[in-house]
Amino acid sequence: MSPSPSHRTPAERGSHLGVRLTDELAAAVSGARRRALRDGDRQVDTAHLLHTLLESDPEVHAVLDGLEIARLLGYLVQRAIGYGLRWQGTVEDSGAIPVLHEPGGWSPAAASALDAAYGRAARRGDRRARGLDLLAAIVADLDSRAVEVLGRAGVDVHTLPARIEAAGAVREYAGEVEAGRQAQVRWDTGG
Repeated sequence: MSPSPSHRTPAERGSHLGVRLTDELAAAVSGARRRALRDGDRQVDTAHLLHTLLESDPEVHAVLDGLEIARLLGYLVQRAIGYGLRWQGTVEDSGAIPVLHEPGGWSPAAASALDAAYGRAARRGDRRARGLDLLAAIVADLDSRAVEVLGRAGVDVHTLPARIEAAGAVREYAGEVEAGRQAQVRWDTGG
């Protein structure tokens, strides 16, 4: 018998990702799983999540400039061929949550970031977390592998949260404008 949703670890709750993530973020999370498996890593960590967010989520991509993205992707690609090999066989534990056991293939920091992304979406009133939610959660954990990668690639992790918030505000404003436009069209057409 499987545990009830409230008694599962963050990663176990995250196994039902389709209902809690946008399509873009679900694709990024699936990509992170594949990347970890291909790289021979024991767990999906925050660097895997960052890598696939950069590759697949246009909102996350828009937060960074072209040079930062190039440096980050170059740095992350090196992970499998040298940099990051020191991480293989180890658990990414930034202290965000206590490590009692391996949480279903997710590092404790990655599982915590996913939970924080869900919480961020809920506070905004959304049922699904977006890539920006996950990026904000990853960046909030200054001891995560992803933050280490961001720093080594020259991204100022201390200004990144404000850039994420600004990108989210632009997206929400654009959504409000579009909703208003659609309402006006319905009004004009009598629909």
